[in-house]
This record gives sequence, C-alpha cells and structure tokens, in this order.
Amino acid sequence: MAIKIEMPKLSDTMEEGVIASWNVEEGDKVEAGDIIAEVETDKATMEVEAFDGGTVLKILVDTGDAVPLGGLMAVLGEEGEDISDILEEAESADSEKSEEEAEAEESADDGKEEAKDEEAKSKGNGGSATLTSPKTESKPSKKEDTEASTGEHGRILASPLARKMAEDKNIDLSKVSGSGPNGRIIKADIEDYKEETPAAASESTQTFESIESKEVKVSQMRKTIARRLSESKFTNPHFYETIDIDMKSAIAARKQINDANEDVKISFNDIVVKACATALTRHQYVNSSWHDDVIKQHGEVHVAVAVAIEEGLMTPVIRHTDKKGLAQISSETRELAALARDRKLQPEQMEGSTFTISNLGMFGIEEFTAIINPPNACILAVGAIRDVPVVENGEVVPGKRMKVTLSSDHRIVDGAKAAEFLNTVKNLLENPLSMLL
Repeated sequence: MAIKIEMPKLSDTMEEGVIASWNVEEGDKVEAGDIIAEVETDKATMEVEAFDGGTVLKILVDTGDAVPLGGLMAVLGEEGEDISDILEEAESADSEKSEEEAEAEESADDGKEEAKDEEAKSKGNGGSATLTSPKTESKPSKKEDTEASTGEHGRILASPLARKMAEDKNIDLSKVSGSGPNGRIIKADIEDYKEETPAAASESTQTFESIESKEVKVSQMRKTIARRLSESKFTNPHFYETIDIDMKSAIAARKQINDANEDVKISFNDIVVKACATALTRHQYVNSSWHDDVIKQHGEVHVAVAVAIEEGLMTPVIRHTDKKGLAQISSETRELAALARDRKLQPEQMEGSTFTISNLGMFGIEEFTAIINPPNACILAVGAIRDVPVVENGEVVPGKRMKVTLSSDHRIVDGAKAAEFLNTVKNLLENPLSMLL
C-alpha cells in the first residue's frame, strides 16, 4: 500500500517548510527511521525521517520549494505499485490552489482598476465628460497601436507585480506584448522589454554598463525574523538608555586570565555576558517578561547571545548563566555559535531566554540600538572598545571606553530601573573581581 510522506510540523511556529535537500532519489529503497530529507523551518534546518519502509515511487517537490504543513512531499510503496490516484489527487489540489490564487490576484487587480475609474469619473465635469489638459490632447492616440492584450472592459491584462515593475521603470504597458494566459503581461515580459530608441542619438550621451538586478528568495528564517521583530517593535513600547564604561580593568583581567591558561580564551563578550547575568540576579524586573495580566519575574537567568549568519540572526541560549564561570560561558558560546553558523541549532537551544545581548563591537560599531527579543523585557547592544582621551585626576590620559545601550519594554521596566541595571553592569565591568563575589 502506498504511503504519503507529508510535511511534518517541526516547530511550534512553523507554517511551511522549504526542502533544503533530498537524501534519496526515486527508486531508492528506504527503511523506517532513514533520513530522507532536510527541511528548512523558521528556526533551523531539521531532518525528516521515514516512519515506514518501502521504495521511493515519486518525489513531488524540488529542492528549494516551500511546502505547507501537511503538504505532500513524496510517495513510498512497493516497486511498480500504481499511485496514479494519489498523483491525480495532489495535482487536483495544486490546480485548485493555483486557481484560487489567480482569482484572488485578478480580483485585487480589478478592484484597483475600478477604484481608479471611479476616481477619474469623480474628477470629470458633471460626470458626463472628462477634462483633458492641452498637453494630453496634443498627443496622438496610441490605442490603434496597442500591442498588449486587453480584457473585456478594454483594460490591459497584467499581473500586479508587472504593473508595479512597469511603473518603476516608466514602461508603457500598451507597448508590451504579454506571454501569460490570454496575453496577460507578467514579470518576465517587463524584464525582457526593450524600448525603441531614436536612431539619431546624441553623441554626447554617456552610457553605463548595466548591472543586472536580482530577486533573493526570502528564507523561512528571514520571514520569522521579519514577523517577530515587527511585532516586537510595534507592540512593545521601546525606550533606550546608553552608558559609557571604562574597560581598562576588564582588559587587564582578560589578559591575565588568557595568559595564565592557554586552553582558555576569554572574549570581551564573555565578560559582558557574565556581568549582565550577575546584574540580572540583582534586578529581577529586567529579568522579566510581559504576560498581559501579569509580569513574570524569572527566577533563573538564561542569556541569549545574538549570532550573525548569512540569513540573519540566531539567538542561542546559555542557560543558568549566572551560575557559570567565564571559562564555561566562553566554551558554550563558541560551541553554540558554531552550530548556529552551520544551521544545526535545535529549537530547544534557542528557546527560554530571559535576556539577550547583541554585540557589534567586532565590526567597529561604537553605538547602536537593538530591537527586543520577545518575550524578553530588555536587550543590551554592545559597541566597540574605543581609544579616547579621558580626564583622570585633572589630567588628560589615554582611555579605553565602551558604550552599551539597553533597549527596554516600558510596560515592564521604567527609566530609573533600567538606569540602575546599567550602573550595576558598569560597576561589574569596571571592577571585574566583584563578579566573583
């Protein structure tokens, strides 16, 4: 009996998955438990295994294609088994979906055109005649030369994307030949369109080599980042506070630790993580989250560290950060960052944070603001350590300073509370030994 392989739900927030790779081909035999594909979800790349054995009779989606939850990916069964009914069912479902999308697109398109028509009528003189400017009247009509197909109301048939592209490129749709259904103008027609130029061009006209534009497909991760950060920015009332920290003592402490043990390489970010974790135990309102009717003050400290990858940011979590030493924080951060860059982080390694740190100091960024990582109350943006002149005991001397900016959810944290937390972090970094107490 044929077995359908459908897109499973691999994370709580997943709505669709993208086929990252197939580990099998049509005709291969698989056993229960074999990994047949890798799927990119909104959080990570996950493995899909077969729950039954059999022969891969049909693979219905290509690598890079998005499949909704429950969508058919492949069919297993006995070699030579007839699966035409399953394929017809899948084709019928795809056809219905395509028709619905086309109808929705056409309906939206018609709505826009009708709105424009109504607007044009409302501007007419008494509703029976349309006023035209002398400039418009002086131009000959192009209707006789129209190359594009028109609908039953005389409207040029074109997809919304094609219309937008034509508008951006100042292309007259009436001069474009459509290659879509019923002569409909589509994106490719606009991209391939070349406007006729006068034969006698000015010799002084400067020409430039054209650089082709491209469209980059939005990954599942990028979609999730866009959705979550938009929700955070426009739902959580952000406010920002910045403080300047003297890093001379932290620099000296880091050098002493690294020189004393070749196996341990502590970074400045590790020291900032430890300082924040210690400060969070003293300021529980920062180590909190909003839950409509209650504010939950977390008893445990789990610090997320933002890691930049090609598709965006991932935030692996160091659990019980306040109870760990610098060496353990450093080791875990490196391990989690490597997994993040390889897209091998598991969902549980990115969930449950109570505070987040984003550091752009290694890129030379001196100061920035970060968007809160829900459901955290705050996120700390860490800038670069700067060589600046400072005044000490009435004299100007070389200094090592670092700015950090705390983004806070004003529903949970007030300005004075945020300032108290920042001053605790500042004191811990300026007196690193106090973190051992």
